[in-house]
Amino acid sequence: MPVNSIFSEERLYNYVNDLCFPRLAGTESEEKAVKITIDKFSKIGFTKDEINREPFQFSNFYSTLLIRLISMINLIFLLTIVLLIYIQLYASLLIFSGLFIITLLIIRALKNPESPKIWGKYYGQMFNATNVYVKIPGKEINNKKMGDIIISAHLDTKSQSFKTKWRIVIYRIWFFNGIILIIFYFLFLLMAFGNIKINIRLLEIGIWSPTIIISIMNLLLISLNTHNKSPGALDNATGMAIVFELSSYFLKNPLNSYNLWFCQFSAEELGTMGSRVFLNTHEREINKYKIFQINLDMISCKNHRHNRIEYRKSYGLFPRKIIAPVLNNYFEQNAKENQIKIHGFHLTTGAHTDTIPFHLRDYEAIDIVTRAAAMWSHTKKDTIDKIDSKVLKDGCILAKNVILNLDTHVSIKKKHYSDNN
Repeated sequence: MPVNSIFSEERLYNYVNDLCFPRLAGTESEEKAVKITIDKFSKIGFTKDEINREPFQFSNFYSTLLIRLISMINLIFLLTIVLLIYIQLYASLLIFSGLFIITLLIIRALKNPESPKIWGKYYGQMFNATNVYVKIPGKEINNKKMGDIIISAHLDTKSQSFKTKWRIVIYRIWFFNGIILIIFYFLFLLMAFGNIKINIRLLEIGIWSPTIIISIMNLLLISLNTHNKSPGALDNATGMAIVFELSSYFLKNPLNSYNLWFCQFSAEELGTMGSRVFLNTHEREINKYKIFQINLDMISCKNHRHNRIEYRKSYGLFPRKIIAPVLNNYFEQNAKENQIKIHGFHLTTGAHTDTIPFHLRDYEAIDIVTRAAAMWSHTKKDTIDKIDSKVLKDGCILAKNVILNLDTHVSIKKKHYSDNN
């Protein structure tokens, strides 16, 4: 049988079609998606004992209310600081210090959002959600040398007041104007305390322009609401379909040196809660020296000029950090060998996916996506007519080959994550 005929476009389409309905985490529709997921794994050939349900609770404070809180605090302090520059400089510095301390406290609270704590329990609403996963053990007897590969997607959806594409634009405008404002505010302080002459008109433009822009962005973020209206065909029934298809292949073809975990995480859209819970629960079972994650999230966008497989290659403003060099190289190599279109891209900021908990622990994790799908994700128009089964099949082929490459070539990695972290 030709290698490329292992995976079926029709089967991939049917997986997406069966899951194409709103399924916001914590709702009855998400529970329906969980039941369908269990049924799919069962029909693939996994036994009842091999299919694992992993229920957990999470708070919506960190994913919805916190964004509004930060935006409101930022808006109030921002306007107050700028106004007090003209009234009392020392009061302005005091307020700026208060803003800095509050920001640090919020960042600290965000470190482990899967643990609700006081913020989540008393200022948010608690919901139930469920991860579903199966594990295919490697064939080697020596478990200490066995590595772990997590192939994941998320089963939940959400709709919002405006598209993902525009939300990312808002975050970027907010971020870069914030940098500009800090620079000009620093120049203002140099002029006030360092007796350095700077054109007042230039300073006023440099302070007021980003202040107004950031304030508008804050107002837009405050108005950002979450709904349960997106059918989630692209985001992320496509990723789930590839996980199902790959699990079907590797159930019959287990690896030698790696355990394979096929995970359908929940509550990704509400703070990557499912993947955080999974990693916290199972980290003791995996080999920290030898772990990789391939995360599949909104793949293909029919009739778009960039309807192709893409991966997040690097992130950050400066310097740019390469995310997963080993996986990057294998995906590029296999795409070339199979004549499949692939594109690595850089992301300055934004885009929370289920790779976040793995990156925080410095594990190699890669997002396989199609950025053009952001045109429709988180909207009622994220429907099955937008998917391209051929691109989904390409994703299966590439992921399968990369997994086989890891099993054949990658030895135990040098540990770079502290057990005490």
